[in-house]
Amino acid sequence: MNWDGKVVFLTGASSGIGEALALAIAKRGGTLGLVARRRERLEDLSNRCKAYDGKTRVFDLDVTDEAAVYQAADEMRSEFGRIDILIANAGIGGNDEETRAYHPPSVKKVIDINLLGAVNAVHAVLPGMIDRGEGQIVAISSLAGFRGLPRSAAYSASKAGMTAFFESVRLDVRNKGIDVTIIQPGFIRTPLTAGRANRMPFLMELEDAVPLFLKAIEKRKRFAAFPWRLATIVRAGKFMPAWLYDRIAGRARYRE
Repeated sequence: MNWDGKVVFLTGASSGIGEALALAIAKRGGTLGLVARRRERLEDLSNRCKAYDGKTRVFDLDVTDEAAVYQAADEMRSEFGRIDILIANAGIGGNDEETRAYHPPSVKKVIDINLLGAVNAVHAVLPGMIDRGEGQIVAISSLAGFRGLPRSAAYSASKAGMTAFFESVRLDVRNKGIDVTIIQPGFIRTPLTAGRANRMPFLMELEDAVPLFLKAIEKRKRFAAFPWRLATIVRAGKFMPAWLYDRIAGRARYRE
């Protein structure tokens, strides 16, 4: 796929995976709508993208605000004529005591941002793609969505829901010229994984992971999961009987 001139609407753009993807896409000639809450960080990222002659628009908003997300997508379409690719990346980990204690507002926050924020983005972008008969929707989900993980109830639930939602969307639009790509990474060194005392298995450096994200998007894969060794283990866990899975997964301490 040639990124030159592609119009990309990217949520969660201000740091981590989103920031790295924005720079990589700008370097390849893409046009970017950068969506996140932190205006200052978005402006800085926009300037760095422009150093590659990339065109950008900055939208400082909360992805849980349905109207704001729709308006941002509408402004992108008005200025650039279309949105070719949506990358629904905005997310939080919920790695705090209140969320781990199943405090309803805290759990709701994780699900609202990770899942409903992605739903808002799809709602804002998909109808225009269907009208044009082409486009691509990309979900940045997680291997944590395959089965429940200790101290990760809210996060695992949000990512499991995200994966199922986008798979359903893919089935709904499969004859309408729209590709849906679900990417399920493991542990990547970003602000989301920073500050943990225990070792995370098969932890990837961000610069090593970005080419894998881009490859999945460029090849319009339905699913992409990496690193392959962790993905293989997690997929095997999906078929384990509950007693065996509990014994193995219950020993995990990487969220601490």
